[in-house]
Amino acid sequence: MKIYNTLSGKKEEFVPIEEGKVRMYVCGPTVYNLIHIGNARPMIVFDTARRYMEYKGYAVNFVSNFTDVDDKIIKKALEEGVDASVISKRYIEECKKDMDGMNVRPATTHPLATEEIDGMLEMIDTLLQKGHAYVAKDGTVYFRTRSFNEYGKLSHKNLDDLQGGNRSLLVSGEDQKEDPLDFVLWKPKKEGEPYWDSAWCQGRPGWHIECSVMSRKYLGEEIDIHAGGEDLIFPHHENEIAQSESANGKIFARYWMHNGFLNIDNKKMSKSLGNFFTVRDIAQKYDLQVLRFFMLSAHYRSPLNFSAELMEAAENGLERILTCVDNLKFLLTNSKEEVLRPEEETLLQEADSFRVKFEEAMDDDINTADAIAAVFELVKFANTKADGECSKALLEGLLQKICLMTDILGLIVEKKEEILDEEIEEMIEARQAARKEKNFAKADEIRAQLLEKGILLEDTREGVKWKRV
Repeated sequence: MKIYNTLSGKKEEFVPIEEGKVRMYVCGPTVYNLIHIGNARPMIVFDTARRYMEYKGYAVNFVSNFTDVDDKIIKKALEEGVDASVISKRYIEECKKDMDGMNVRPATTHPLATEEIDGMLEMIDTLLQKGHAYVAKDGTVYFRTRSFNEYGKLSHKNLDDLQGGNRSLLVSGEDQKEDPLDFVLWKPKKEGEPYWDSAWCQGRPGWHIECSVMSRKYLGEEIDIHAGGEDLIFPHHENEIAQSESANGKIFARYWMHNGFLNIDNKKMSKSLGNFFTVRDIAQKYDLQVLRFFMLSAHYRSPLNFSAELMEAAENGLERILTCVDNLKFLLTNSKEEVLRPEEETLLQEADSFRVKFEEAMDDDINTADAIAAVFELVKFANTKADGECSKALLEGLLQKICLMTDILGLIVEKKEEILDEEIEEMIEARQAARKEKNFAKADEIRAQLLEKGILLEDTREGVKWKRV
């Protein structure tokens, strides 16, 4: 399996630190509101990467944090007149509901920043002792950026260029910094803010130190994969590397994976532009499985444009897969032949070639776009070859292959079973009886009545099927 490593700027063969095991950290959301669809992309993408690695036989220790202390959380808490923890707890629970709707599996560990303060104080103290940090007059602790010689190796930014001209890229800071590029590890409390005691001042941690500490605690000093959105490369992930490697004296992460930006109708998502959508907004119009399918329809490193037209296309694409699975199950319930015939063995071997294509795509830097193309090829094959004459063995083989691939993608392909009310069931039975008696006028009349009630009947060789319209 090859992974595009942001650190090297090229695809590399994935070789874990410990054979058969993967240590993976993904930066999670700041929980001050409902998550938006920009948050959803890394959740879906890296959940899929995790699923595929587990399919390949790796034991994956998957850690994704919740940032539960932040300026935005504090601002919302002050607006509502409640403690910041009330806000963060509320939106962690809401986030978990949305993750469940998108079929994003819970991480092995979901650490909270506020529960890891002791570890942050310890790492900051280590950085001070090693000369990588210093304390300003007001008790703010800064990281001495130029003390880490490899700073910029992830973002491929040059320190002198940053200081010389691109001030928009600089981490904001105060006059008390030794260097404008230095960034905050610990900052003094402000009125109304949550705070913790430290040797330097009563205050709270800077954002960057949180992930370095939580990654080390739950995964160790060296990890296999660190992932997140492209917007985190600089300064967040660059600063994580500087802190972690300066404190631990080891390579922090071997592979860095970053998903591309999400645009809305070819524009950056922004509340001011009125094109800001939460996952909950999308759930009012679509099943969240459609959102997941949409997110996986492009390669994770590519920019992705969100629009109503593209979501409709995703809904139709997912429906094709669901319909195929539904048809195979329907055929299975009516199949009389148990044993696989010789010519069907050939068909199953041909069907397996699509699984091979799927794996080749996923092995190539988790290329879900090409993997989905392989699923569609198998769906087309199944629709062409499967009928009422097929053996159960063939039908089960086709069904298992489709379900295997879609499960890796985290797509739920079982349609929610609907139970018709008694009156509708009786009408369908009455129509069937009329057809047997060759009373086609009455059968057509009942069919039209059912259609008025939103039930469309379809007569097939295997029996009558229905769906809502």
